[in-house]
Amino acid sequence: MSPLIAPYGSWKSPIPAGPFPSISALTGVPVCFDGGDIYWNELRPQEDGRYVLMRRTQARQTSDATPPGFNCRTRAHEYGGGAFVVDDGEIYFSHFADGRVYFQTPNTEPRPLTPEAQLYYADLIVDRPRRRLMCVREDHTPKDREPVNTLVALPLAGGSIGQVLVSGSDFYSNPRLSPDGKRLAWLSWNHPNLPWDGTELWTGELNAEGAVGQAQRVAGGNDESIFQPEWSPDGDLYFVSDRSDWWNLYRWRRGRVEAVCPMEAEFGRPQWIFGMGTYAFESAERIICAYNQRGQWTLASLNTRTLKLEPFDLPFTYFHSVRATPGHAAFNAAGPAIHPCVVHLDLSTGRTETVRRLVRVDLEAGYLSAPRAIEFPTEGGRTAHAWFYPPQNKDYAAPPGEKPPLIVESHGGPTAQAYNALDLKYQYWTSRGFALLDVNYGGSSGYGREYRQRLYGEWGVVDLDDCCNAARHLAGQGAVDGKRMAITGGSAGGYTTLCALTFRDTFAAGASHFGLSDLEVFVRDTHKFEARYLDTLVGPYPQRKDLYHDRSPLHFLQQLNCPLILFQGLDDKIVPPNQAEMMFEAVKKKGLPVAYVPFAGEQHGFRRAENIKRALEGELYFYSRVFGFELADPVEPVKIENLETLGRKPRQGRPAQGKAKAARAAKPARPRKPAARPKVKNPKK
Repeated sequence: MSPLIAPYGSWKSPIPAGPFPSISALTGVPVCFDGGDIYWNELRPQEDGRYVLMRRTQARQTSDATPPGFNCRTRAHEYGGGAFVVDDGEIYFSHFADGRVYFQTPNTEPRPLTPEAQLYYADLIVDRPRRRLMCVREDHTPKDREPVNTLVALPLAGGSIGQVLVSGSDFYSNPRLSPDGKRLAWLSWNHPNLPWDGTELWTGELNAEGAVGQAQRVAGGNDESIFQPEWSPDGDLYFVSDRSDWWNLYRWRRGRVEAVCPMEAEFGRPQWIFGMGTYAFESAERIICAYNQRGQWTLASLNTRTLKLEPFDLPFTYFHSVRATPGHAAFNAAGPAIHPCVVHLDLSTGRTETVRRLVRVDLEAGYLSAPRAIEFPTEGGRTAHAWFYPPQNKDYAAPPGEKPPLIVESHGGPTAQAYNALDLKYQYWTSRGFALLDVNYGGSSGYGREYRQRLYGEWGVVDLDDCCNAARHLAGQGAVDGKRMAITGGSAGGYTTLCALTFRDTFAAGASHFGLSDLEVFVRDTHKFEARYLDTLVGPYPQRKDLYHDRSPLHFLQQLNCPLILFQGLDDKIVPPNQAEMMFEAVKKKGLPVAYVPFAGEQHGFRRAENIKRALEGELYFYSRVFGFELADPVEPVKIENLETLGRKPRQGRPAQGKAKAARAAKPARPRKPAARPKVKNPKK
């Protein structure tokens, strides 16, 4: 059967607007073993976005471990993670609604261990001989200063807010108890660093009372990022460090640090949440580990004696939360044609079993766009990276001569990474006739520390240049319609989106999801974890207040002259709603087409089914009005202010014309940079 001829954007797709988890959502689905049982934490958009601890028994029976009414999630660092631990059938978890730690066994009602207080707990581990938990505690009790982070011990009997074990640093993570129970290892760091900038790995002796006595720093500092310390079964301390420019595996034995597997690859990733893991011990002689080369992940077995690395032949290109027990491994995984899932790997046979599919949509290959790695030239004679998804729908073809509209995805973080794994949010666009470009701009992880540091002092410059140059690269090759290019992104990606629309002429429209519009407002009004983040990304504040002003799109709206839509959670503590609201009011006052879609009850990122669906369909509706094509299926309209400035009703297959577009074409060229670059490479030094 011949495909139907229809304009790009108007193709009818079998892929709904969700809800379905994106690849980035897998970071919030940690996996663990407890004997032969496998546990993982699963996001439920259909249940108001609560996280449910799941259990799969050795008999392959799967059930909810946490009952209705409980949300296995922590507010620590606002991003959370590390919200549960399971030990010998006993479950301990943080409940998002009140921050308390609860105890339960399977099929029993949880009971609280900690009293009611403004305290959040994360990174839980069990100290069985001393009958206690050890974890990170974030104390929000003092109202006149920022929250206080410490490592504490919680008695399993309950009733205590915790005995402080380690204090004095701004942040802590990864408490890890040695196999003999005599030593504790942990990570710490201080403002203005974030954990991918510089952390310290410490270890201390535990005395008879269980307190931390003499402690020593093993590795790390202001210019070395340590990730995931773990004790081997025979008592050596392993960790990931980027001291060689790459996050590689090291170990501390007999008082000396030695490289375990030096290679140009990343065995670590930015520690945005607690409980992240890329490797685990199957035994003292064998590590199961994941590493990233040129944006693609591989799972391998590493012999700790011979240091020989042997990759597994698996169909996945993305791995997260790697865990192991003798003879078995479990992890989150996805591939270019494989939905995100929880996977069990039998190490004796090499066979994999899908424990849980996190997406319930079955699609024919003819509807899926396969990502293609591209490299493109950017500023300073450098090269940057992206994944390109061409339009793909076996039922449709475009009219002769028509080129597809392009959506450029600017990821968050900004230290996050674009992956070549199946993400139905991207397929939602490509199956409707859009091309999509997922950009790993300078500052992204996965390409070494130097690549991440391209963004130091240059946020709002390097990311902006790379996204624009990536789009121009495709348009120059004739792969997309250079007059119908849009940019979208969430959080830091939303900021890059707003910068691109304000400081460049590359894009004809944009969608900002909980993005920053005024850097000064953000730096004065965000949470502790990121309170000094911009010292590194922009410059020290208020000393470089000029850079904060010059890179804030809100102050340069006279240069913005194309349609914009904004999506925002009203309970967002990381990027407060005033960022979107200020931008919306200013753009509306200017007379440009603009829409604002707020979501009550949502935090940073949307977790509720109806809101995930509304955001995708709202963005599609917005593009249909701006780029001039008819939708194949009706969606709930979004109220677009100043829509009349587009000049006329949109027409199939052609971009809308009108006053806004004419003004954009006639106005003087914008400056190539929104602000002067700082004189120093790393402002935090």
